[in-house]
Amino acid sequence: MKLRQFVFIATLLTAASIAGSGVHPHGSVLPDQPAGKAEVVDLNGLRNVEFGDTEQELTRRGVLRSDVDACGPVLAEHEAVSPIFVDDRLVLLWVDDPTRTPEGVTVGTPISEIWSSYSSVTRLHAPQGTYRLDGLLARRGDRAYLFLHDGKTVRKTIAGYAEWAQRLFDEGYGPC
Repeated sequence: MKLRQFVFIATLLTAASIAGSGVHPHGSVLPDQPAGKAEVVDLNGLRNVEFGDTEQELTRRGVLRSDVDACGPVLAEHEAVSPIFVDDRLVLLWVDDPTRTPEGVTVGTPISEIWSSYSSVTRLHAPQGTYRLDGLLARRGDRAYLFLHDGKTVRKTIAGYAEWAQRLFDEGYGPC
């Protein structure tokens, strides 16, 4: 049983490390589009990318690329998003500004707006003495948004399966 737990935790930490990777351009990702036209991540995924899709399917469709200098695969046309796969299935998406939720939450959104935008929010506390951020888990059924915050504003948004968002937070996360 301990070996299975170790393998699970190692897989989760590897996925979390990869999530912080990817090629992120300098400046605005969508320079010619007004803020209202920013990419939207919802609890199904993104345009052309859905939670539960396989790496193979996304690669075949040209949506997933592994030919770039990054720690893992990246999503074509979604430069501000990093995918996390578990057992070949897309389970989470880490998103950066300007990507937002349908409710308009993005990096820099005051955390007070999380409480007013989502009906089911759970506080998650980072372990004392770490550099990890606290979280707010806004859950709907088996899906959720995990908003990592500094106590005032959202610093990172993670969307996907609630179970994996909770595990990612509980087990830790970090850059590639």
